[in-house]
Amino acid sequence: MKKIIQSALLFAIVFNVATAFAQQDSLFHKNLEELVVTGQYKPQTLKKSVYQVRVINNERIVQSGASNVQQVLNNQVGFRFAADNTLGTTDVQLMGMSGRNVKILLDGVPMVDRGDTRESLNQIDVNSIERIEIVEGPMSVSYGSDALAGVINIITKKNKNNGLTLTAKIQEETAGSEYHAFNYKGVHQQNITVDYKKNNWGFTAGGSHNDMNGFGGDTYGRDKSWLPKEQWLGNARISYDKGPLNIYFRTDLLHEDILSKGAINYGNYKAIDKQYSTDRFTNQLQGAYTFSKKLQLAATVAYTDYKRSTRTTRHDFEKNTDELTAGEGEQDISKFNSFVFRTTVQYQLSNKVSLQPGIDINREAANGPRIANNPVITDYAAFVSAEVKLGSKLNIRPGLRFIKNSVYNAPPAIPSINTKFIISKKLDLRMAYAYGFRSPALRELYFYFVDANHNVVGNPNLKAENSNSFNASLNWNAQPKNTRTYSISLSGFYNAFNNQIDFALSSPTSNQYTYYNVNKAKTVGGTIENKYAYKNLESSLGFSYVGIFRKLYDEKDYTNETTKDFLWSPEVNASISYHVNIIKTRFNLFYKYSGKKPQLVTGKNAANQPALLIAETESYHLADFTGTTKINRYLSFSAGVKNIFNVTNVSNNAAASTSVHNAGYNVAIGYGRSYFAGLNFQWNKK
Repeated sequence: MKKIIQSALLFAIVFNVATAFAQQDSLFHKNLEELVVTGQYKPQTLKKSVYQVRVINNERIVQSGASNVQQVLNNQVGFRFAADNTLGTTDVQLMGMSGRNVKILLDGVPMVDRGDTRESLNQIDVNSIERIEIVEGPMSVSYGSDALAGVINIITKKNKNNGLTLTAKIQEETAGSEYHAFNYKGVHQQNITVDYKKNNWGFTAGGSHNDMNGFGGDTYGRDKSWLPKEQWLGNARISYDKGPLNIYFRTDLLHEDILSKGAINYGNYKAIDKQYSTDRFTNQLQGAYTFSKKLQLAATVAYTDYKRSTRTTRHDFEKNTDELTAGEGEQDISKFNSFVFRTTVQYQLSNKVSLQPGIDINREAANGPRIANNPVITDYAAFVSAEVKLGSKLNIRPGLRFIKNSVYNAPPAIPSINTKFIISKKLDLRMAYAYGFRSPALRELYFYFVDANHNVVGNPNLKAENSNSFNASLNWNAQPKNTRTYSISLSGFYNAFNNQIDFALSSPTSNQYTYYNVNKAKTVGGTIENKYAYKNLESSLGFSYVGIFRKLYDEKDYTNETTKDFLWSPEVNASISYHVNIIKTRFNLFYKYSGKKPQLVTGKNAANQPALLIAETESYHLADFTGTTKINRYLSFSAGVKNIFNVTNVSNNAAASTSVHNAGYNVAIGYGRSYFAGLNFQWNKK
C-alpha cells in the first residue's frame, strides 16, 4: 500500500510540473464561481456554499463522449459500479457505500427504483443534463431517507435565450471489437431536442434512442456476457418566469427492454429467453415565488409510475415457436408509484441570519406477485435550518428534521451542523456533523425473487438504519492571474452505522439470501483533488483512500477467519484537456485507477464450514481518449476510444461462494476497448 501511495504522490508531482510548462495559447479555463443548488437556500457559488459540492458540467459530459450517466461518473474518485450481467443492471457505490445509501435526484425529485440497486442512474437521458451536482456525506436533514452516503442531483437543461433552437445528435460506437452500422452489433444513439423561448414562456421537448446490442455470446448471437439493452427516452418542459414568479412543469418517460437469449440446448434444440422491460413515467411541478428580498417560497409536487416486467419464453428452433414458461418468477409484473410533496420558506432575518423551514411528504406503494401484501409506506417530515454568519470569516448552518414514518418509530430528531471558516482569500475550511436515518425500503421488506440465478427474499423484521457522520475539507484556490487558475482540495470523512441493511445468508446451511441489519459498520477515508488551468489547457489529478469495517449481527454463527481492521482500497484519477485553436479541436484524456478492493463476506472455508471471509476484487485501469471539433456554424464532430486498456473482467477470489448470484467467478467491468464517432447539429433562430 505504501508503494501505491508513493507512486500516486510522485505522479502528482510529475503531472503538475508537466501542466505548468504546457504551451500557452488562448484563454480557456473553468469558472471557479459555478452556481450550485443542491442543499442551498438559493443558487449560489461553490465558494460560498457551506457544503463541499462536486460539479460535473455539460462541457465535461460532452467531451467524455458518454452514452449514459455511469460513463460520466466512472472516472470520478470515490465512485465504483457493480454490474449484474444476469439482469443487465448496474449499481453505484459512493465512498465505499452501496447505492441503497445514495439519493438520486432529478432536479431535486427522488428517482424511483424497483430493487436495491440504483438502476435509475442509467435511465436518465444524458443529452438532457446541464450538470451533475454531488454532495458527499449525509444530507438527511434536507432530503430524508437514503441520503446517508450522499446525494447525486441531476440538473436538466433550462431555456436560456429567446428564440428557437433545434439540436440533433447521432453517435455510433463499437462494443469491444463488435460493430455493425446502425444496428445489430455495437452501441447506437440518436437524439433530437427542440427548445423555444419567447419572453416569459419557455418550452422544451426531446427524445433519445439508445440501442446497445450486447457483447460476446455464441455464433448465433445468444448467451451474451453483456445483455442487449434498448431504451426510448422522452421529456418535455413548459415554464413561465416573470417578476417574482418562476414555475415549470416537466414530464419524463422511459421504456427499456433488456433481452437475455439463453444458449441452445442441442438435445432438444430449444432455448430459454428472458425479456426484462421497464416503464417509468415521472411528472413534476415546481415553482418559486419571491415576496421580497427577505422572503421566498418554493414548492415541488411530483408523481412517478414505475413498472418492471419479466417475460420468459422457451424457443423451439425446429418449429420456430415460442411458449411461455411456468417456473417460479419467470412471469412477473411489479408496479411501484411514488408521490412527493416538498415546500420550503426562505426568510432572511438580518444580514447575518437566514432561516429555512420546510415540509416533506413521501408516499411509496408497490404491488405484484413477488411483493407481499401490496405495501404502502408514508414518510411525513418537517425540517428547519438556519445559516448564521459570525463576522466575516465564519458561517454556521445547524439543522433539524422531525419524522413520522407509517411503518417505523423514527428518531425524535435528525440533527446536522455544517460550518465554513474563511482562513484567507485563498483558503477555507468546511467541517460538518450529521445524524442519518434510513427506513427500510419496500423492496427490502417485502420483495421475493427466486430464479435460476437468484435466491433473495425480503425481511419484514428489519430495523431502521442510523448513522453518525463527520467530514471536513480544506480548499485552496489560487486567485485567477494571467489566465491561470489552480486549486487543491483535501477532504476526509468518518461514518459509523448502526443496523446497516445488507445481504446475508438466511442461515449458515442455506443458499437463500435475505436482508439483515449489520450491528456495526464504519467507513473512513480521504481524498486529494487538484485542478490546474492555463489558457488552452486544463488538468486534474485526484487520489482517494477508503476503508470499510463491518461486523455482522450473526457473526457468532460463522468461523471468523478475518482481521478486525478496516479493509482499505485506493483510487487515482487524472484528466488532461487541450484546445488546439488552429483546427478548432479539443483533445481529452481521462484516466482512473481502481485499486484492489477487499470486502467482508459470508461463505464457506476450506473445511466447508460456514465462515466470514475476505473477498478481494483485483485492481484495474481505465482510460479514454476523445476529441471534438467544430466543422462549421451548425455541425460538430466527436470521436475517440474508450477503455484503452481493454478491461473486461477482473477476478474476485470468493465470488463463487459469496455472491447472491450463482453465476461467474469474475467481476464484469466493461466490454473491452471500443471506438466511437458522433455528429452533432445545432440550429438557432432568434
